[in-house]
Amino acid sequence: MQSLFQIVMLLLDVLWFIIIAHVIMSWLINFQVLNTRQQLVAQIWYGLNRLLEPIYGPVRRILPAMGGIDLAPLAVLLGVAVLRIVLINNAGLFL
Repeated sequence: MQSLFQIVMLLLDVLWFIIIAHVIMSWLINFQVLNTRQQLVAQIWYGLNRLLEPIYGPVRRILPAMGGIDLAPLAVLLGVAVLRIVLINNAGLFL
């Protein structure tokens, strides 16, 4: 069961870094540092959106409209952090 715990923690870490990459890339696109007309940038952006939209969608339905500010990534990051804390505090159950 310890290996299951480590796998779940690894998946949460990967999700954390993918969300951070998505947020940074969205800032770079909005500040016109990156151009989505470039094929590589467009493919990465499309892939990240396709990967994260199933996670962001339900969160966006719950959060109130903030006038152009998307707080879904922040809410998901907080959820991942809370889940990590809960799992670490209950790691004894996996032994």
